[in-house]
Amino acid sequence: MYIKLKGKKIIVRELTKFKDRFISYKFKLEPIKEGLCFPKKRWFSTYLYCQRVDVIMTDKDNKILYMYQNLKSEKIIFFKKSVYYTYIFPSNTANDLKVGDKLKINKN
Repeated sequence: MYIKLKGKKIIVRELTKFKDRFISYKFKLEPIKEGLCFPKKRWFSTYLYCQRVDVIMTDKDNKILYMYQNLKSEKIIFFKKSVYYTYIFPSNTANDLKVGDKLKINKN
């Protein structure tokens, strides 16, 4: 699946296996170029991340409920009740988005 932001196509990988969800972008030194989708994840931690990221939390319809931009390592976003999807993107990717917008995810 992918999303178009700022006219750029960003690949989004959906992580459903425990190992993939646990590792995600931890210890990744090369620049992040794709996004990650965590279904049914209502909290998030950037512990052991080597780069800054944008975190977007949405409901089942991909309506943005919470946004955290340019998060550095060792930050925790505590449990959010109505969140269904959590998306992680490279830093400064979500500058044009705001709470209330709907993410247009293309599943091709």
